[in-house]
Amino acid sequence: MRKRFPRYAFSRIAPLLGLLFLAACQDDGGNIALGTIERDRVALTATAAEVVIDLPVAEGSPVKKGDVLVRLDHKQQQAEVARAKAEVERAAANLEKLRNGAREEELAAAHAKVSGAKAALLEAKQSFERAQDLSSRGTASKASYDSALANRDAADASLKSAEEELRQLENGARREDLAMAEAELAAAQASLESQEKVLSDLTIEASRDGILDSLPWNLGERVTMGSPVAILLAGDAPFARVYVPEPYRVKVKQGDKLAVRIDGLDDPLEGTVRWISSEPAFTPYYALNQEQRSRLMYLAEVDLPASAESLPSGVPAQVLLP
Repeated sequence: MRKRFPRYAFSRIAPLLGLLFLAACQDDGGNIALGTIERDRVALTATAAEVVIDLPVAEGSPVKKGDVLVRLDHKQQQAEVARAKAEVERAAANLEKLRNGAREEELAAAHAKVSGAKAALLEAKQSFERAQDLSSRGTASKASYDSALANRDAADASLKSAEEELRQLENGARREDLAMAEAELAAAQASLESQEKVLSDLTIEASRDGILDSLPWNLGERVTMGSPVAILLAGDAPFARVYVPEPYRVKVKQGDKLAVRIDGLDDPLEGTVRWISSEPAFTPYYALNQEQRSRLMYLAEVDLPASAESLPSGVPAQVLLP
């Protein structure tokens, strides 16, 4: 991974920068806020720990919303999507089966089973009647009579079971079973959508128009989940990020029109204060008496007009305070 200037280092040198800003302001009459031209930084992060397989856009290039900036390896996720699609097809087929009910062949087999059970019951009844007659004459044993009786009862039970199975096939699936199958299909479809979203997130696209500022990961590297893989400088016109000295804080509010001087331009631009911090950007380590309070700096952002669209980021700027 490329070495970048650590952001936390800025917090260590911020007090020194503030003192330098204050000294410069005092040299120029004190009514100047110093800073630089900046743009909104948009960090596009990785949703999976995969390998970078394509970087189609070079750093510093202008990009439009939807342009592909980074592609991560998607083979494993494609397999997950295929598995989710198979689950959807299985759930849909099961629901269709329950809705259609039994096939004609199954109904025919059930009818045949009922007919066979009726024939078996008829035979068992006849056998029982003969055994009963012989038993009353004393020519048949008690065991023969009991066996015929048991066979008749078993045949009667088999017929009832076959008739219930036929009735179940004719009535079709229960409403509860249909509701369960519909819920399983909905869950499978939701899982598929989730896996497809994960797959699409492996192709990192520009979320706004702007400039591709940096690509922290090189081709072939495995990124870490949640780490930035592309940094955009978004927006048409930049803004000035400046530090307002404490004596002028009460004179600056959101919406104020202020003149902005930019190095390299002869004439100042008119900017609009879009935000100013309610707390100082840093505080001296010593006590804040009346004299030392003037060393406090409040971070502010001043929007520039559309004519400043071509200005590069990082150029020094000075905002004239009221």
